[in-house]
This record gives sequence, C-alpha cells and structure tokens, in this order.
Amino acid sequence: MSTLVLSHVARSFGSVTAVRDVSFTVPAGTTFGLLGPNGAGKTTTMRIILGILAPDTGIVRWDGQPIDVRTRQRFGYLPEERGLYGKLKVRDQIAYFGRLHGVAPPNDVKRADAWIERLGLNEYADRPCAELSKGNQQKVQVACAALHEPALLVLDEPFTGLDPVNAETLHDALLDLRRAGTALILSTHQLWQIEDLCDTFCVIAGGAVRAYGSLADLRAQWATRVVEVEPPAPPLRAVLEATPQARAVTENGRAVLAYEVPADTDTAGLLRRLVAAGDVTRFERVEPSLQDIYIRAIGAAA
Repeated sequence: MSTLVLSHVARSFGSVTAVRDVSFTVPAGTTFGLLGPNGAGKTTTMRIILGILAPDTGIVRWDGQPIDVRTRQRFGYLPEERGLYGKLKVRDQIAYFGRLHGVAPPNDVKRADAWIERLGLNEYADRPCAELSKGNQQKVQVACAALHEPALLVLDEPFTGLDPVNAETLHDALLDLRRAGTALILSTHQLWQIEDLCDTFCVIAGGAVRAYGSLADLRAQWATRVVEVEPPAPPLRAVLEATPQARAVTENGRAVLAYEVPADTDTAGLLRRLVAAGDVTRFERVEPSLQDIYIRAIGAAA
C-alpha cells in the first residue's frame, strides 16, 4: 500500500526556521490532520510534500520513492488562497484542471459533471466562477483538486466559507475519497469538523511536532477531566484536591466540581473515595476533545 513518509524534515528561510525535524506517515486510504497555529510551519510542510519547496534536510517519500514530477501529477492540492479563473465557467474550470492532471476528453467533462452533482453545483455549472459565493467557489476548488482521483490529496482549510450543510456535503465527499484509497491531508483550524474524519493527527508549533497519533493515542497522553456535579461540597473537593496531579478547572461559574486528572488515574477508586466522603449525585469522566488536546499541546510548546 502506498504511503507518504516524512522523516526528520527541516526547512529554513534565511535565519528563520519554518520546519524542524518533522516526521510522520500517511498511508493510502487514511486521513491525516495537520494542525497548528498560524506560522507553525504547516503550509511549508505541505509545500515540501508537494515538491513546491525542497527540504534543507530530511527525506520525503511516496511509495518508497522521491516525489518527482510524475508522482506530483498524481497528487491534488487545495490551497488556502483561492486560485480560480474568475471568467471561466464552473464546468470548464473543473475540466481544465482535470486535463492538467492528465484526464483526457471526454472524461474531463464527465468527471466534472459528476463532481458538480456531488457538491450541489448544478445550477452554477455554466456560470463564471467570479459570480459564485465564497462557499461555492470553495466547492469548485475542491472539485478541481480531486477530479483526477489523486493518490494523495492535500487540503488547506477546506471548510472555509462553507455553511453547515455544505460542510457536511464536503465531509461526505472526503469520506468517499478515503474509501476509494486516496490518502488525505487536512489542515484546518475548525477542529470540530475533522475530529471524526481523521485517522491520525499531528500538531505542529514552532515548526516542530508537539503531538502525534490517533485521537485515542492522544487522549491517553493528555489529562482527562473528572466532573462531579451537585453538590460542590468541601469534603468532595478535598478528595479531588488530594488526587495526585489534579488541577481545578474553571467551569464558567457553574456549581460543579471540575478537575483535570492524569489519563491513568484510577477513576473507580476515586469514585469510591468520593462516595465515602459525601453524597455524590453525579460523577462523570470526560475524555478531552481534539480542541482540548490541541490547546494543551500548543501551550506545552510555548
């Protein structure tokens, strides 16, 4: 199975190090979330993968081989900045990008029509792209990037400008691509939209990897939250505060006791101690969300 491999990749621009010692793998038929704050090195990493930039050090391989022009033609790329030809009609635009990737007529138009149908662009097929809303322009760009059935599809902020319905349509289209064997790399700040879409995540900050793994892996590495609700009594608070490495969490003024504890905390034993200390009406262990983990990873990088 074809796999993208980055091994100890680094890239600098003059005195500024944009990427330092980044390593990860993306097998075919999986979705990879590349996350990080602005200026973290995500775009530089994506451009290195696509061969737009060369790494100063490190190795980038697809299917065990360096990425050359022929390999690059098998990839698709959705940049964050829109790059459509405003006067070109939607169908013609999508078909044109397909031809750039080797899709010959009449398949270019057939595939363009299939993507127009899939993304709900039928009524705009013969209109110039400049007349479309930002969200519909984004969908056109997705179709342009995916028309040639890429082996690897890199999408930078793919959900930008999309309302919830269209975001769900794109989400389903990406799942279809993954099922067909495409390796997907998604970079977005809208973490809630990819939490159930990606198989693996990589958080980059300061050009370096700060967290890497599946959501289950990451949850095992970062603190969980234990919440005891009603009553927030002093005896129960004392038990939580006596738990090793427990940290109180502000809950927006709600009358609850909320404490972060290490992932390997014996929560059953903690519950028994709480029950012995007072009247526990609710006890809940909440796994950290992807956003929780992201914030902690970025904080660890500061």
